[in-house]
Amino acid sequence: MPPFSLLLLVLASVPPSRDAVPTPSVPPAMRAPGAEDKPMRVAGAAQEPAVPIQSAEEILKDLANEPTEDAGAAEEDEASEESTELEELRALEGATLDPGARPNAEVLQSLRRLGMANPLRLRMLDALEEPTFREDEETGELPLMTDLSNFDVSRVQARYDIPVEMQPLVAQYIQFFQGPGRKWFSKWVSRSTRYLPVMQPILEAHGLPRDTVYLAMIESGFSPTAYSWAHASGPWQFIASTGRQYGLRQDFWVDERRDPIKATYAAARYLKDLYAELGHWYLAWAGYNTGSGRVRRLMERLGTNDFWAISSPAEKGLALETRHYVPKLIAAALIAKHPAAFGFSEQEFVYEQPLTFDEVKLTDATDLDVIARAAGVSVAQIQDLNPELRRWCTPPATAKNPYVLRLPKGSAQQFAENFARLSPKERLTFRVHKVKRGDTLSQIALTYGTAPEAILQMNRLKSVRTLRVNAELVIPVPAVRGGGKPAGGASALARKVAQARRSGVSVLRPEDEVPAGTPRGPVATGPIKTETINGRKRVTYGVQSGDSLWAIAQRFQVNVDDIRKWNNLTVRASKKALKVGSVLYLWPDNAPKQVEERAGTVIAQRAPAGNAGRPSGVHELAAGESLWSVAQRYGVSVEDIKRWNNIKDTTRLPTGLRLVVKAP
Repeated sequence: MPPFSLLLLVLASVPPSRDAVPTPSVPPAMRAPGAEDKPMRVAGAAQEPAVPIQSAEEILKDLANEPTEDAGAAEEDEASEESTELEELRALEGATLDPGARPNAEVLQSLRRLGMANPLRLRMLDALEEPTFREDEETGELPLMTDLSNFDVSRVQARYDIPVEMQPLVAQYIQFFQGPGRKWFSKWVSRSTRYLPVMQPILEAHGLPRDTVYLAMIESGFSPTAYSWAHASGPWQFIASTGRQYGLRQDFWVDERRDPIKATYAAARYLKDLYAELGHWYLAWAGYNTGSGRVRRLMERLGTNDFWAISSPAEKGLALETRHYVPKLIAAALIAKHPAAFGFSEQEFVYEQPLTFDEVKLTDATDLDVIARAAGVSVAQIQDLNPELRRWCTPPATAKNPYVLRLPKGSAQQFAENFARLSPKERLTFRVHKVKRGDTLSQIALTYGTAPEAILQMNRLKSVRTLRVNAELVIPVPAVRGGGKPAGGASALARKVAQARRSGVSVLRPEDEVPAGTPRGPVATGPIKTETINGRKRVTYGVQSGDSLWAIAQRFQVNVDDIRKWNNLTVRASKKALKVGSVLYLWPDNAPKQVEERAGTVIAQRAPAGNAGRPSGVHELAAGESLWSVAQRYGVSVEDIKRWNNIKDTTRLPTGLRLVVKAP
């Protein structure tokens, strides 16, 4: 047998045969097969015909007579083949340095990629005395799987760098994804082509199997914005504590659990730790779902590291979700790599483009709208590339510690040039306001010289009636000159307000806002106020428990359609409007009937028993009542009641306190 190094040199110097079977076409944006992709074989498939074994001398003689490719064609393919050749060369270096060693898996993998019908590959295999290597070589695609019970999954194991087994639950999950879960699985596969090219190299760099990426598929469907009932977030579904443990920043400005790249680095470190602790990928995956402590204790109690044994329904200790976690991941990996074999057609997938971007460094909190206009892109594109951002602006930063923002590929230079030319009037600065008791949105806007719509927009809020005490808000403020005078940022603020309104942001009237920290007592329900407007009677009605539009219409002798028209309600919006305490405006022809008091509610039509005999305009505070509910009942404002009664502190109002509820 000739020296192995000689064969390698010959192999590296000869182009692939034109007779080689072409590689199946790759869907748009999907990664072309690389070193980790191995051919697969299914039971019953035809094997390649045997090729007579030749000596090394015969091989070299045949190579001398091989036809050479046309120079033009070779030049055309040079760019696409160059990276593959370099990759194969590296894979073969190790064997070249030790000619006496048997070829390793990387060498055999490189030979596979020469093409299944390539005569050179076949003769090299014979020269290397690897006759069994052909046993997993197949022509064509994996055939359609119609009988999972006879599917020998070990025949395709070589295509995966994670362990895959065909257990009953795996088959059930395959059938689930083929049936009820088909719509969602198709979305997952379509989205996977965006994230696999960036996630898999990160996993591999940390020593993890590349196919571990399918854990993100079953966790979130590769969605950066996925959020679970357990408050797990992002493509890898980190809970807050574990995310912080593995370095993911979560604060007022950003939530890095939602960043597909940063979260993948964290997931790789976490899974590597789990594998080191538990010793098997199945156990590491289960630990990712339920925590390593529970898995380890169960292993110790049962004296086994077999996941299928500790996850048996007969054994208590793992939740149903965790018992199904590993089978679900295996099923997802099997189908995702071979969708056609499991009954999925290409028409079911809308493959997303790979995640590509430019990066720029920002040294101050900057409005996303300003960034988008400078880069010539949309705000939606920036938010899509930076899902970690929780506000409509980037976090505060400095030249020493800048914030790295992603922009669409090719837009960084345009951004840098335009951003440097922005005048102060085109910019907004930002403050952070911590909500105090008694704050309202309109008061905060007035304090900072900004607009309520701009505050809502910057904090990704559509509307707000009550602010939460101690909540933080980012406040957009027009830029100022050194002397403290406005620098002309009014145009930037006006643009932000217009943008907010276009996006559906709505602001309540100041009199309709509820001050932060207002105690939540019983709400005023039933007819709250009757007034005459343009000669017509209007009743302000608070929705009560058990109300429906039909019941309200019957009570006031009006039509349901009229109620919807008076309150600008669609059929769908009617359901949201019928919450206890919600206000409806009615224009009845007759006076409303008296409303009886119900448990847990306060009737506004007449004074409760506790106020019987009291002078008109005086109210005795009942248990659970607040100034806001009293103000709503009598059609006045909280500030009016506080002023008429000289109240400074609204946190300590004793039951039985007599309040003036009418202007003196």
